[in-house]
Amino acid sequence: MANSASGESIIRRFIRIISAFDDKHTSMSVAELSRRTGLPVTTTYRLVDELLLERLLERDSNGNIELGTRMWELASRGSKTQGLREAALPFMEDVQSVVQHSTTLGVLDSDEVLYIERLGSTSTIMDITKVAGRLPVHATSSGMVLLANSPSAYQDMILSRPLTKYTETTLTDPAALRRHLAEVRQRGFAAMPGVIVPESSGIAVPVYGPDNTVVAALSVVVPRDEENAAARVPLLMAAARGISRALGWRAKLKGTLRQSH
Repeated sequence: MANSASGESIIRRFIRIISAFDDKHTSMSVAELSRRTGLPVTTTYRLVDELLLERLLERDSNGNIELGTRMWELASRGSKTQGLREAALPFMEDVQSVVQHSTTLGVLDSDEVLYIERLGSTSTIMDITKVAGRLPVHATSSGMVLLANSPSAYQDMILSRPLTKYTETTLTDPAALRRHLAEVRQRGFAAMPGVIVPESSGIAVPVYGPDNTVVAALSVVVPRDEENAAARVPLLMAAARGISRALGWRAKLKGTLRQSH
């Protein structure tokens, strides 16, 4: 039972089932799950039954399948992002209370920004960030901060790929991106007007871990037409410094945050 007739492992099929759920598909029938995963219906039924027995999947009030509470429990136990999120949340709440727009915390995962926390707002500006959501690294302020502070080999890999141009301000030219990344490293923050959603702008700063490397990006999403959006930077810098210290970062060993405030 280690592999299917197609050679795909049980774990691989398990991942396909779990990955079929997202914010737009929080519950579904087994038949729909089969369609979304591309697995045969009989295989999907069998795997779903096993996952239900382990409470990794559950049935909702309509009899459809949804992710189980035990899935969240097991994932939370070993998540390296849990401590980061807990350290950041008080500082994010302070930022949110002042800015009154979405405040996010993102980490680099593969070639995307994975958002591990988001404090929302009642603002009408379009903001597509969400907890456990992903956005392309080249088209967000958080992505620019993380990319700018990543190893050169990783930057080369990202910049060697075709990059999607979402709006007129999305940077996709490798040379232009390299210049922009150098500016982000020098000034210690990224401000990206309308690079993925025309109506909004992102402003992000780095968060440092105990080994003095950038482990996350703290950002806010504000209306693109907001006057003097850069005035948000000192507030973000102060919050990022607080998060970094909570994670064990020593300010005297790193100058970027200190110099900008």
